[in-house]
Amino acid sequence: MTGNTKPPRTRWFSTWTTRRWLRVGAAVSLVVLALLGTTGAWVLARSASISSDLVDVRSPALAQAIRLESALLNQETGIRGYGLTGTREFITPYEDGLAKQKAVVTELAGLLHDDPAGLDDLEAVQDATATWQERIARPITAAPGGSPSPLAAQRAAEGKQTFDEVRAAVSRQQERLRSEVVRVKADLKATMALRNGVFSAIAALLVILTAFVFEGLRRGINRPLEQLGTDARIIAGGDFDHPIAPTGPADLRRLSSEIDFMRRRLVRELAFSEESRQRLDAQAANLQRSNAELEQFAYVASHDLQEPLRKVSSFTQLLQRRYGGQLDDRADQYIDFAVDGANRMQTLINDLLEFSRVGRVNHTHQSIDLDKVLERTLSGLSVAIEETDATITHDPLPTLVADPTQMGMLWQNLIGNAVKFRRPDETPKIHVTAAREDDLWRFTVTDNGIGIAPEYADKVFVIFQRLHTKDVYSGSGIGLAMCKKIVEFHGGTISVDTAYQEGTRITFTLAPEPPENPGPSTLPEAIRSGAERSG
Repeated sequence: MTGNTKPPRTRWFSTWTTRRWLRVGAAVSLVVLALLGTTGAWVLARSASISSDLVDVRSPALAQAIRLESALLNQETGIRGYGLTGTREFITPYEDGLAKQKAVVTELAGLLHDDPAGLDDLEAVQDATATWQERIARPITAAPGGSPSPLAAQRAAEGKQTFDEVRAAVSRQQERLRSEVVRVKADLKATMALRNGVFSAIAALLVILTAFVFEGLRRGINRPLEQLGTDARIIAGGDFDHPIAPTGPADLRRLSSEIDFMRRRLVRELAFSEESRQRLDAQAANLQRSNAELEQFAYVASHDLQEPLRKVSSFTQLLQRRYGGQLDDRADQYIDFAVDGANRMQTLINDLLEFSRVGRVNHTHQSIDLDKVLERTLSGLSVAIEETDATITHDPLPTLVADPTQMGMLWQNLIGNAVKFRRPDETPKIHVTAAREDDLWRFTVTDNGIGIAPEYADKVFVIFQRLHTKDVYSGSGIGLAMCKKIVEFHGGTISVDTAYQEGTRITFTLAPEPPENPGPSTLPEAIRSGAERSG
């Protein structure tokens, strides 16, 4: 019996993937929808055709037939009046009726060009009318006016008979046209009933098809995915030993198996990743300590340079005072160079110290009113402002959480640069704006000075980078680099607006509150830049 046991056969549809289920379902749905759409389109086209025939042909044809009858009655009335009285005014209705008859016949012929029976009726009316006009109307109108026409009296009986034939032909025409209108209306009503039935059936079939689709998706896709999601959440909760049971179509079962394989591999890799994370943490701590040591080195090196530099500066100044004018001109020039170099070196070291303190010494964040900070800055720059007769205006500035000392340094460098780099023949005009943009405040400092060329828009924020020699404009080349460091320390960015051509416009952003982890210090780059320039 064991040898005769056969493995259970897999049902043929159990090997179907989600894509195959969707393809088969979409194909069946499209076939059903195509059949329903074709039927609905045919019914709509049929309704439109019948409605167009009724509105554009049958009803206008009946209306034109009634107009034709009116035109013929006007002719008969005019002829009868002229024959009895001989008055020429009665000819006018007759002539108007002739013109109207001609227009109506042309219109009717166009409307009934696809209706042989209607054309036959129109021809019968025209033949009867032509007989009446030939025997009665035209002979009477040819008689002279002023008195009753003897011909009218002689042919009164014949005239009545021939016009009765005209009336009979017109009646037959109108009766047939009315019957056609009634028939087309009935056909339209039946077609509309069929249309309503077809579209009701389409709606019912769509509802049934939608129900089948949703149920198929729920059973074949949603339920397996929900089970997979439940297993994944259990694993994500920390139970990495929880197995994932394959369910659903073949591809979803394969996906479950692959995810379970991934789970088992993640368990194996977890220990290794934890060890790697610990190594990375150690490396990050080493980098942070190295960066702090670099900053401390820059500070100590700059601070220790002060003492020998003061000695050099003092003795060169003593040389200048004691031996100035006693040696030759070349010696006096060398002494001047030494004094100027020592003074500039001292200024450069002090600026470097201030640069190194940004984010390291001055980092007392508190709520400050930038209007008041700007006022204190302008007060400190009052001598330069008065000497240049500068005009400085500003919009209302916000209150931010920031370091007050750094904000003062920021305004001092930006306003001081705007005053210093002025045009020789113009009074400096400086305007400060502030506007909220999403989660940041955007500030601009605009002046009418000498401007910054677009190719130097990034270079001006690099420490020790100068666009002019010290003989033209004084300074160490650290000001805008310090502004960049302050702005980035407070979670913002700074740049030159190259689109502004009337001077210089510096734009920068500040966060309402500084970030918890400000950007990395730019001091190592500053040291490298200084070393390169020195080399």
